[in-house]
Amino acid sequence: MRTSTAALLVSLVGLLGAVGCSRELPGVARPDLTPTPLAVTEDGTGIVAGFDDAPAHIEIFTEPQCTHCRDLQLDFGDQLAYHITVGDLQVTYRPLTFLDAGDNGYSATVANAMFSAAGPVGPTGDSGRSPADGTQFQRFVEELYLNQDPGGAPFSGDELRDMAVSAGMPEAVADQLARDRSAVDIAEMNDTNFVYLVDVDPVQTGTPTVYDLESRQKVDIHADDWLAELVHS
Repeated sequence: MRTSTAALLVSLVGLLGAVGCSRELPGVARPDLTPTPLAVTEDGTGIVAGFDDAPAHIEIFTEPQCTHCRDLQLDFGDQLAYHITVGDLQVTYRPLTFLDAGDNGYSATVANAMFSAAGPVGPTGDSGRSPADGTQFQRFVEELYLNQDPGGAPFSGDELRDMAVSAGMPEAVADQLARDRSAVDIAEMNDTNFVYLVDVDPVQTGTPTVYDLESRQKVDIHADDWLAELVHS
């Protein structure tokens, strides 16, 4: 992240309030038990979890050390997982790392782990895609934020592996996370996603920001029922 953009985000992230609590919605997965798709976006700087034909599509701009981003996952993570699984919602995660003090920091480690979990296993990428699915990925994101330690040491490979196992990810993905391989160009990811974020809201630019890709509107996540309203509109 260039210094100017980092300074802007650090100064503005405090403008966003904490999200409210919510209740989990009941339901069952698709009858055919089709695994929920998981892929890296074509631009290489986002991660898509969910079916393309879902009626609702959102982007979530998130910073791994942002406490309000943790609140979003604690309050709505289970609902996000449910709606991804049943095909109501497709979520594109766009990580940023503006709270890191330097390269290879805490946020960069978490962001890299997210891309590693969503990518093919092995150095050659023979499988073409991750053995994990979108529901498992959402659970992994929840684990990352549940164990959030702003300003702390980056997660070790073993810690990332344990969180992946807890999220239900396949052993091959968990083992890959333990090896801590480079899965994304962090600087390019951060700069690209920052440009997208400013385009969504150039005034109150910060995280978490949820963007409705259908209505092309920023979502008000301070309402307890924002997600239910989104998927049922």
